[in-house]
Amino acid sequence: MTDEMRFDRAMSDAEGLMWRLEKDPHLSSNFASVAILDRAPDPDSFRRKMEHAVAAIPRLRQRVVPSPANLSAPVWADDPEFSLDRHLRRIACPKPGTVQQVVDLATLLVADPFDRTRPLWQFIVVEGLRGGKAALIAKMHHTITDGERGVELSMQYLDFERDAPELPPLAVDAEQSAPPEPDPADPIRDLVAGGMRIPIGIARQVRDLLADPTSLPDASSAASKTLHGIVSQLSDTEAARSPLWTARSLDRHVETLRAPFRPTKDAAKKLGGTLNTAFLTAAADAAANYHIRLGSPVEALRASMAISTRTADSGGNAFSLARMLVPTEEMPIDERFRAIHEQSLAAREASKSAGLDALAAITTVLPTSLITRLARQQAHTVDFATSNVKGSPIPVYVSGAQLLEIYPIGPLLGVAFNLTLMSYLGSLDMAMHVDTAAITEPALLAECLDDAFKRLAKV
Repeated sequence: MTDEMRFDRAMSDAEGLMWRLEKDPHLSSNFASVAILDRAPDPDSFRRKMEHAVAAIPRLRQRVVPSPANLSAPVWADDPEFSLDRHLRRIACPKPGTVQQVVDLATLLVADPFDRTRPLWQFIVVEGLRGGKAALIAKMHHTITDGERGVELSMQYLDFERDAPELPPLAVDAEQSAPPEPDPADPIRDLVAGGMRIPIGIARQVRDLLADPTSLPDASSAASKTLHGIVSQLSDTEAARSPLWTARSLDRHVETLRAPFRPTKDAAKKLGGTLNTAFLTAAADAAANYHIRLGSPVEALRASMAISTRTADSGGNAFSLARMLVPTEEMPIDERFRAIHEQSLAAREASKSAGLDALAAITTVLPTSLITRLARQQAHTVDFATSNVKGSPIPVYVSGAQLLEIYPIGPLLGVAFNLTLMSYLGSLDMAMHVDTAAITEPALLAECLDDAFKRLAKV
């Protein structure tokens, strides 16, 4: 598995953008998963597994080394003071030991920024849950990996049987892990190489656009389809559509729920779409009914959907973001599904000419203060975000403990809520990460979402 996992020394443009946006806490890229286990994993075995994982995957022992004056992308280098004990914790959950207590803890952890001088991950085993259960909270920064590659990475410490034989100790490759000797000319080379990726005429038009996003150049005069797509996306500065979700804060809450995998997928196939369309439809339907029940119906909301762009040559992150208007007026759920299916197809096509990598490449030559302002402006055009991650269809284990449920907590990045789904063992496990200044009744929204999946499964 590790032979196939490629992690570049330098961050990609998209990863560098996520790293720089961290200057604004509203734009944090931290994410986590909460795995509920049937018992506590064996502590010694789990530590040995993590020692093996850290030896096998250099990224887990590396820290970020920024370029001087941000002239080029940050690079990864071994933390000379790396200690596994800084990244592994074991705590007890106070009574009554509910899943929600663990989720609340994970919510606080996701909100806390990482120490930017250390590797960007943390695992916490939580014991003392009801019925002898335990939990594993895995927190990472998005610059390490996206959800899809994160599932692959997790196979370094997960097994497909309860009493799996342990892997032999793996020594760290000293040559591979040694930080490269800095070359004073590197930032200049990288800056020149980066500038060569963007034609001068296009760069000038984009700089004009970003300096004043409300005063746009004529996108049709751009010399490239990429610029046309970028201009089109950045010119959309209309506020998000919800009359209720207008406020933003740093206060967070997470609701979890589960839906059956097979009935949901069968319903999607029957309606001529995919599981991802069904997921987005359920989110839109829940948002619609939330507004209706609170007396503020709305015809449409703006959604953002993560789309994998992974290939065999992709590094830690390979995804794009597609934005679309989804219908939220009162209508049958099958009708909503078909409308969203058409919208998602168009949004996927549009994202090809204005992908995250293209946008990030443009921002490499811009001041951090400007890109955070622009990112906040773009975030305020979106009501909610969704992401779908494929997990294992068969049971997996953590040092003798079976994983029963897993709830992925995605980053909010300035929207009212992020709904992230992971399919596992015949279930769709979801975490709804909300900004409580926007969504004042998260339990009601979760109730509407549960109802949406039940109605969708019956079509």
